[in-house]
Amino acid sequence: MGYKSLARPHGLSTASETLALFTGLVTSNSRRLPVCSQCRYSSTRGPGRPQPKTKLGETVYPTDEWHNVPPAIASSIGRQLHIQKDHPISITRSIIESKFPKPTYQHHNGFVPVVTTGQNFDSLGFPPDHPGRSKADTYYVNASTVLRTHTSAHQLDAFRANSSEGFLISADVYRRDAIDRTHYPIFHQMEGARVWDRKKVPHGNIAQAVWEDIAKLPTHSMIVEDPNPPTHPERNPLQHGHSHDEAEALAAHLKRSLELMVVEIFSRAKDAAIATNPKYVDEPLKVRWIEAFFPFTSPSWELEIFWQGDWLEVLGSGVVKQDIFEKAGVPSQVGWAFGIGLERIAMLLFEIPDIRLFWSQDERFLGQFKGMSDDLHRLKRYVPFSKYPACYKDVAFWLRSSSSSAGGGIRANAADFHENDVMEIVRDVGGDVVEDVTKVDEFTHPKTGRKSLCYRINYRSLERTLTNEEANEFHEKVSRELVNKLGVELR
Repeated sequence: MGYKSLARPHGLSTASETLALFTGLVTSNSRRLPVCSQCRYSSTRGPGRPQPKTKLGETVYPTDEWHNVPPAIASSIGRQLHIQKDHPISITRSIIESKFPKPTYQHHNGFVPVVTTGQNFDSLGFPPDHPGRSKADTYYVNASTVLRTHTSAHQLDAFRANSSEGFLISADVYRRDAIDRTHYPIFHQMEGARVWDRKKVPHGNIAQAVWEDIAKLPTHSMIVEDPNPPTHPERNPLQHGHSHDEAEALAAHLKRSLELMVVEIFSRAKDAAIATNPKYVDEPLKVRWIEAFFPFTSPSWELEIFWQGDWLEVLGSGVVKQDIFEKAGVPSQVGWAFGIGLERIAMLLFEIPDIRLFWSQDERFLGQFKGMSDDLHRLKRYVPFSKYPACYKDVAFWLRSSSSSAGGGIRANAADFHENDVMEIVRDVGGDVVEDVTKVDEFTHPKTGRKSLCYRINYRSLERTLTNEEANEFHEKVSRELVNKLGVELR
């Protein structure tokens, strides 16, 4: 659940996209995505040919015409930055986990990223034509298997296991997406949940049991704005079968728990800022709760924090829909859940300006975090070790008209074209030497009806200066691959 943008620099998700990402029901581009039914880069198996296969991690999987996992993505499976000692993603995870202690909360950090479409989509109620199922968004291993697009793929299984009162799930997730400083095709999410069982609490009184647990939670001095009632019949409805007292108690426990998490994260962030800059000007920490809508929680909220002069969305949350517990075979349970993006929090915590840095193996980056896992008091902000010059290259091309049969691309015509295809090709060729890709021009010819697009690619390595010759070589290969894979006509 939930991958979030940063404060508002170029290329960041909107608030509505942020909330949608918590639910796992859309990706950051889904509102503009057509649903595709064929793979852009794969070929079908001919008669007499053996079943194609691919190795992901330590397991070999059969593939078919749905397969669209490129080698660069496949080779990154298993990095597991969220459990790599002294990595900023792992440090961020451990800070959050410290506020949801065992044994009440089990911490799951090792789930395999290859899941069924049933786990990733069906268990959460994705309709068959939902854009989230599109290969424009999702990496398919085969027609019934994907690289998870959200940690919610494991939620139903965790509820079904019923092995603890609460859980946290942290994992790498995969989405085809834009290329810029805050988007990467692999990122990390954490979601958490806390449940109570009507059969186990005294006299089945959920509200009383929850309030007793709230009394055991610490308090805090953070400023909290929460002007709305726990439920609202139209904006934030009470679920059928839940009493108002139950919903009020669940909301209070959820909010107190997440507020304590925010206090921990941003207190650490302030300490890191002061350690880096003793003249850092502190400001009172304050948050606000905003009513929201998610398909599998009700009532629902997002949490915003006022940080360095801006209100930032940091997570989505809500009371879990009862039908999820029913699907999991534990209908007597009720509870809450939340989702948060670890990259977003780590970028705030350490002031890391480019999401590609998390994947760097340069000691100048990784060495800055040595020892922090064992001693969080050593937290300091990231110090840039260099800023190499940008090298911008434009590529312009014509798409085929929908009625045209010319050209050789699988997805060449305007009706089928999707921008993520361009991003995937650029990423396959340039990898992490590409900082961002931006569409700078688009027009339709008034006579032929053909559409022309122009993209500006910024080639900039995080670790060294690229020569113009190197950038040209990358760019020429990108241009060839656009022609070969999309069937476009270069201008």
